[in-house]
Amino acid sequence: MDIYVASAFSKNGSGGNKAGVVINEADLTAAQKLSIARELGYSETAFVLNSSAADYKLEYYTPTDEVPLCGHATIAAFYILKLLNMLEKQDYKIETKAGILRIHVKENGMIFMEQNCPECFEVLKPDMFAGCLEDLFIDNSLPIQIISTGLKDIMLPIDTMEHLEGLTPDFEVMTDLSMEKDVVGVHAFTLTKDSNVTAICRNFAPLYGIDEESATGTSNCALACYLFKYYKKKTQYVFEQGHNLGEVSRIEVNIEYHDDVIDSVFVGGYGRLVCKRSL
Repeated sequence: MDIYVASAFSKNGSGGNKAGVVINEADLTAAQKLSIARELGYSETAFVLNSSAADYKLEYYTPTDEVPLCGHATIAAFYILKLLNMLEKQDYKIETKAGILRIHVKENGMIFMEQNCPECFEVLKPDMFAGCLEDLFIDNSLPIQIISTGLKDIMLPIDTMEHLEGLTPDFEVMTDLSMEKDVVGVHAFTLTKDSNVTAICRNFAPLYGIDEESATGTSNCALACYLFKYYKKKTQYVFEQGHNLGEVSRIEVNIEYHDDVIDSVFVGGYGRLVCKRSL
């Protein structure tokens, strides 16, 4: 079979987050999909299948488990579908284990993926991160909260860019914290004064075998909704991620709202082909 590797949320044709993409291999078992994801070694691999409920069905596997949704792997998958001339329109629906979601493919090649409207969960105390990472770097002017637009992550505000870059997580402790709080991981961020970039982010998900990831669509959607609630109500938020990994990514989140209530959330970015493999 042909396996594509594409990078999603690339900035100026480089960087981004790599994902495996496998198209129309309906006979693969869950164990085989997991084996392929493990062999590729990327944080997620997307399997694109036919669907009776939407235009496509997408399944997502990390090297250790299946997850219900992955933003960057979805962007990567639709970039490959477009590259293979398998897209004939701009608006699609996909079936995922997180629900039926909409995809919009812009004429300039940018791909936007709908997320669920936000759910807000527990607010955490800074001292919970003692031993996990440098808790003195936490920005106490904003809450630490679990937010989900499809996957639950801890939104962790950090006071400066220098401190964000200097975080050295204890991934074993973070894994235990993620299990205890039933989250995918920790999404650390610091706000910027740059009018073109809302925040710089780092994402840690060691529970799923991902110490750090260079771009996360679902986590940044959750962050945009968090900032809508606690910082500024805007229709667009722009995030950069992957600086510490040398893979700078650009993620855009568009929000539609009415009377301060969010009606829809879309995350978008550009894709690029990395390579094609055969198994």
